[in-house]
Amino acid sequence: MHALLLPPGPALLEAVRRALDGGPAVLPLSPDLPRPALDAALAALRPTHLVTPDGVRRLPGGVPSDAAVIIATSGSTGTPKGVELPAGALTASARASLRRIGARPGERWLCCLPTSHISGMQVLVRSLLSGTDPVIHPRFSPEEAAASGAEHVSLVPTQLRRMIDAGVDLGRFRTILLGGAAALPGLLDEARRAGARVVVTYGMSETAGGCVYDGLPLDGVEVKAGGDGRIRIRGPVLFTGYRLREERPFEDGWFVTSDLGVIEDGRLTVLGRADDVIITGGEKVVASAVARVLAEHPGVRDVAVVGRPDPEWGEVVVAVVAGEVTRDGLRAFAKERLPAYAAPKVVEVVPEIPLLPNGKPDLVALRNGSGAFQGNGGGSA
Repeated sequence: MHALLLPPGPALLEAVRRALDGGPAVLPLSPDLPRPALDAALAALRPTHLVTPDGVRRLPGGVPSDAAVIIATSGSTGTPKGVELPAGALTASARASLRRIGARPGERWLCCLPTSHISGMQVLVRSLLSGTDPVIHPRFSPEEAAASGAEHVSLVPTQLRRMIDAGVDLGRFRTILLGGAAALPGLLDEARRAGARVVVTYGMSETAGGCVYDGLPLDGVEVKAGGDGRIRIRGPVLFTGYRLREERPFEDGWFVTSDLGVIEDGRLTVLGRADDVIITGGEKVVASAVARVLAEHPGVRDVAVVGRPDPEWGEVVVAVVAGEVTRDGLRAFAKERLPAYAAPKVVEVVPEIPLLPNGKPDLVALRNGSGAFQGNGGGSA
C-alpha cells in the first residue's frame, strides 16, 4: 500500500488509475499535514511505501492491502482509522452518480475538495470513468471555480455559500453536488434562485461517498432506518472494513451508520448524528435540528450548534453564528419554534464558522469555545 503525500495533479491521478486497475493500493494524505499528524497516520495505517514529489520510499513494518483506496478518517480527534474501499465500490458509486445526474462522456469535473477525503477522491474516479482529466484547484476560490469551464462540481455548503456571496454565475455548472455537512434550506433556495442545479447528497467514506441523492438512493443502493433510528445502508458501494482493526459495523450485510434518519415515501431525511444529542438539564436536544431552525432567522448566514459542559445544566446549548444577531433575539426566535430548553443559552457571533480541511464544521474547536471565536452580539446565560 502506497501512502501518497502528493498535491492534486497528474501524478496522484495516475496512482489512483493504477489502483483501480489492480495496482498498489493508495492512501491519499494531505501534503499539508503537520509532521505529528503525518507520523500518527503512518504509524496507525502502516503503508508499505511513502510517495512524495521527490520519489518513492519503502517504509519499515508496512502491511499490504487488498483494497484499492484507503481513506483516513477521524485523524483530528484521535488515532486515524483507514476506511478500505475496493475498486468495485468506488467505480459502482461513480457510475451510479454519473447516471443519476445525467453526466455525458467527455464532460469535465472541477476538483476543489481535498483528494485525501472521499469527496475529492470520487471527483477523480468520476473523471476517470468519464474519460476526462479533472480541473484541479488546490485552493478554493469562488471566482476561479466559476471560471473553471467544468460542467460538474462537488462542493460543501460553506463553499456554495461563498460562491453565492461572491455573486458568481452558478448556472455555469450543469450540476453542483452538495454534501459533507447539512445543507441549510435557505442556502439551497438562494442557490436555486441563482440558477444552480443543486443535488444534495448523503454518504460517507464507508459508502464510497454520496450514495443518496436528494433523498433517493443511487441505483443498487438500499437504505432503511432501524428500530434505534440509525440509518442502515446496503449495496455495492460499501467498504470492506477498517484497516488493521477488528471493528465491523455491519448487521446482516447492512452497514450501520452513526446517523439518525426517517424514510417517508421512499425518501430519506437525515435527522442528525446519534452522538449529536445534547443533554441539558435532563432534556435531550438534537443539535442539528436546532441549527436548522436557527438558520431560518433572517440575520443568520451560517450556524453550528454544539453542547458545552456546564456545572449546573450538565451541558448548555451553544449557537455559533455567522451573521448579524443578538443572543436575546436569537433565543426569542428559537423559543417561538422550539421548546425553551432547546433555545441556545450561549450565542457566539463569528466572521465565519471554523472548518476542517474537508469543509465540515470544526466541532472540536466549537465545543472548546475559545474566546477567539466570539464577536459582537455574543453572550452567555
